[in-house]
Amino acid sequence: MAFLADHLKRIKPSPTIAVTDKARALKAAGRNVIGLGAGEPDFDTPDNIKQAAIKAIESGRASKYTQVDGIPELKDAVSKKFKRENGLDYKASQITVSAGGKQVLYNAFMATLNPGDEVIIPAPYWVSYPDMVLLAGGTPVPVVCRMEDGFKMSPAALARAITPKTKWFLLNSPSNPTGAAYSRAELKALTDVLVKHPHVHVMTDDMYEHLVYDDFEFFTPAQVEPSLYERTLTINGTSKAYCMTGWRIGYAGGPEPLIKAMSMIQSQSTTNPAAASQWAAVEALNGPQDFIPKHNKIFKERRDLVVSMLNQAKGLHCPKPEGAFYVYPSCAGTIGKTASTGKKLMSDEDFVTELLEAEGVAVVQGTAFGLGPAFRISYATKTEDLEDASRRIQKFCGDLR
Repeated sequence: MAFLADHLKRIKPSPTIAVTDKARALKAAGRNVIGLGAGEPDFDTPDNIKQAAIKAIESGRASKYTQVDGIPELKDAVSKKFKRENGLDYKASQITVSAGGKQVLYNAFMATLNPGDEVIIPAPYWVSYPDMVLLAGGTPVPVVCRMEDGFKMSPAALARAITPKTKWFLLNSPSNPTGAAYSRAELKALTDVLVKHPHVHVMTDDMYEHLVYDDFEFFTPAQVEPSLYERTLTINGTSKAYCMTGWRIGYAGGPEPLIKAMSMIQSQSTTNPAAASQWAAVEALNGPQDFIPKHNKIFKERRDLVVSMLNQAKGLHCPKPEGAFYVYPSCAGTIGKTASTGKKLMSDEDFVTELLEAEGVAVVQGTAFGLGPAFRISYATKTEDLEDASRRIQKFCGDLR
């Protein structure tokens, strides 16, 4: 349509949302479909968090506008969390709260990117990163991180990607979509490169911080290299670890001028995050944390189940991730073969399309995340569904000719 803005041509709809919507539509039509596309825990929000929201509603605290970028009580809870868990000191004026981590990222890009500014993004990446950079007028610079390197960026690759136009280096650890997580030593090797380039700022998406397995210890860049503190935006939220995807609360700590600029953008777009959600997040961050290791134990069991079963499927190779709740198997061994539907698989998009058609399993193609042929599975769903889906994938791969 002629009246739509030209910059819409630079972006595409979210593939993860698209596959989830397609799976829902097939289910509604009566198909037996197992959806493994959405990245959200199947656990319900803990009761104490829900009760905090109910109390806020009943007391009238959820009825009015709040401060644009977060109530003081939530900023205080975020500040304490950063200090307690990451050894980082952020005062209230250095903290912003938004309607989900995605809005924090978007506000930061809108506040900082000029035409031609580059953002280095390790690939595979979360599908929204490049499109948000493009919407803000910047240039995404994907750097492929191979499966044989653990899907992690090397210091040499980072150094090669930096140019005079680089504005941000964006790191997501543990990663969506691969589950790859950087150790302290691996982060230090990257921060050693960044120290040498004072014009490059660091954006770190720590949304999966608490979802780590096998005694992995989480660190964040500004914690590992304190000299980067003034040019790092440390992003997190309540969605994943606290089972609050629908509540839409993300937050960040960073340099005061940047936080102020992000708040100004939010004031002219959405204003404050929902008041009830903010009070729920206060309880999430300040309240009991004992459910997190209980959930992680179940996630780890699911991870091990899926990795084992997928590695028994012909043509697939599935590495074991350190964190998050995704696996990212290669389907290179299936490309060129023909499915039972008669379709020849020429790409990972063909693989996921035919898998959904033949066996009713919805996954997301790896090319959407910047590296194929592969696909992403979210194992944040019922164990029996994961087992059933993995058997269907084994059957699909076994039927290829």
